[in-house]
Amino acid sequence: MPAWKQAGQLSIACVPCLTERIKFQIPTIIVDLRPTGEAKAEHIPGAISIPLTEVSHAVDKFPKDKKAPIVLYSYDTPSAIQAFEVISFWGGFTNIVVLDGGFREWKKAGYKVESGDMPTKIVYEPKPRPGEIALEDFKKIVETHPKDTLIIDVRDSEEAENGMLIGAKNIPTQDVPKRLAEIPKDKKIVVHCLTGVRAELAYHALKNAGYNVSFLNANIKIDPHGRYEITKE
Repeated sequence: MPAWKQAGQLSIACVPCLTERIKFQIPTIIVDLRPTGEAKAEHIPGAISIPLTEVSHAVDKFPKDKKAPIVLYSYDTPSAIQAFEVISFWGGFTNIVVLDGGFREWKKAGYKVESGDMPTKIVYEPKPRPGEIALEDFKKIVETHPKDTLIIDVRDSEEAENGMLIGAKNIPTQDVPKRLAEIPKDKKIVVHCLTGVRAELAYHALKNAGYNVSFLNANIKIDPHGRYEITKE
C-alpha cells in the first residue's frame, strides 16, 4: 500500500506503485543500495547505484532539489530504511520513500530487470506534468463548488479523517481502479493528495478509464473545518 507522508516520516511505497510511476514516465529517482556488482548484475530499470556503505558520504550525489521524488531500495525493506535514516539526518529531503520488500519483492512479482553499468550520481530535471490544473482554477472550484465538477481526495483514509475539502470524496489512490463505479463520468474530476505525487498516479488511472480529469500538483494542508493552504514548490 503506497504511503507518501509528510517530511521527516518514514514512508513506504509498494512495488505496484513504483511500476505505475515507471509506466507513466512520472519523474522518479530510483536508488539501488546494494553492492555495485550485484546491482549491475540485476537492477530495476532506470536505477542509480549508490551502495548503502557509501550513502553517508554521498550527499553531493543527491539532487539540489530536495523536493525530488526518490525511491530507495535494497535487498529488503530494513536495509533501505538504514539509508532513509541517513538521508533524513541531512535535512530538507521531503519526498523520499522506501520500496516495500525491496529488490526481492520486485523479482518475486516478476517485474522487468536490467543488467549492465548504472549511473552513480543523480540527475533530476522536473518537467511540466500533463493534466496539471492551475492553482487559481483549483481554488475557484474549491470555493464555488460547481455542480459539474467533483474533487476526489486520494490520500489514505487516516489522512483524510484529519480534514477534507468541503464536498470532496475520499478514494485512496490504490483504490481508484476498483471504485470507478463511484466516480461519475458526466462530471469533470479533479484529484489531489498531500503533495501531488499520488494525485498524479490517480490522474493516469482515471485518464485511461476515459474520465475528464486533472490533478493538483502542489502541497495542500486541510484542517478539520475544510480550510486549506496550498503551496507550490
